[in-house]
Amino acid sequence: MPNENQSIDVTFSALSDPTRRAVVQTLSRGPATVSELAGPFAMALPSFTQHLGVLENAGLIVSKKAGRTRICSLNPTALQDAEDWLASHRREWENRSDRLVAYLAKTRKGKSND
Repeated sequence: MPNENQSIDVTFSALSDPTRRAVVQTLSRGPATVSELAGPFAMALPSFTQHLGVLENAGLIVSKKAGRTRICSLNPTALQDAEDWLASHRREWENRSDRLVAYLAKTRKGKSND
């Protein structure tokens, strides 16, 4: 379990930055070169490649060199642990919400009988 939480922590940390989330969004449409990914951002290429490094270290993207060009792709299974974590917590939150709604309905019903 601690390794699983560490993996989720790394994933959420990598996705905490809007630039990195935008890269993941772009790569969800298919592979792209580093230049294509960097194009929309007003930052130096070395700064941008640091963002790619964070995503790659988190396992969210993979890159390969094709000649002088580096091509990045989304790792399709990388978000599964985070998705599973969110789904399990969503069920817990929904159960709590359902219990709150039932409690409020019960208390309102009790007040209307007064």
